[in-house]
Amino acid sequence: MFTKININEHTSPPSGVGDIKAMILAAGLGTRLKPFTDQHPKALALINGKSLLQRNIEYLQQFGIYDVGVNVHHFAGQIIDAININKGWGSKITISDESDEVLETGGGLKKAAPFLNDNENFILINVDVLTDLNLGEMMDAHLKENPLATLATTQRKTSRYFLFNDNDELCGWRNTETGAERISRNSETFYQRAFSGIHIISSRIFQEMGQQGKFSMVDAYLEAAKTKTIKSFDHSASKFIDVGKPESIIKAEAIFE
Repeated sequence: MFTKININEHTSPPSGVGDIKAMILAAGLGTRLKPFTDQHPKALALINGKSLLQRNIEYLQQFGIYDVGVNVHHFAGQIIDAININKGWGSKITISDESDEVLETGGGLKKAAPFLNDNENFILINVDVLTDLNLGEMMDAHLKENPLATLATTQRKTSRYFLFNDNDELCGWRNTETGAERISRNSETFYQRAFSGIHIISSRIFQEMGQQGKFSMVDAYLEAAKTKTIKSFDHSASKFIDVGKPESIIKAEAIFE
């Protein structure tokens, strides 16, 4: 179900990635942010007085993106109320309602296909990441190569990595803690990159997503990578933080005013 949220009309948006849509994934349970998420959605966690949701909506506005979808599940009403009260923070917001069942990243994106697939490309971003990544540069790289998707990555240390070849093409996934590994295409050398939860995706993705119901974008990408090109965009020089734990809020407040 999609519900349009009434907002103030914006004027003269800045030049950026073009007149495209974006979706913010905000339906997750946010278990790592307990106890805050026992009573609230993680999307409304505050960083220096602004919620993660507001910050990402305003981040997208920096690149001229004012047409935004937001999926909701955990305390969905609180998110919808915040959007209504703040008139979308100046953006046009469309709600993708997952109140009945949270569909994870892949299922949530597929449910939002009616909102997104009228554009050649769109932006997908996790609500709990903050960055100053230049989306205009990332879009330029995406349009030059025209892959199925371009994934923002860095060389930071984590436990789960996407694996890319010499051409920055997605080849697999690895968990360095458990030793689990999934390879979609062979390569003499694999380069580990930490995924930032920011994607530029061609609407062709919806033709490739054979999965139904609840599933992860990791699964969708690893299946598609067997025959399609998915690229990495390294933004290691950018500010970036995953606001997944209470202690990361303190770190985020030191980075983002």
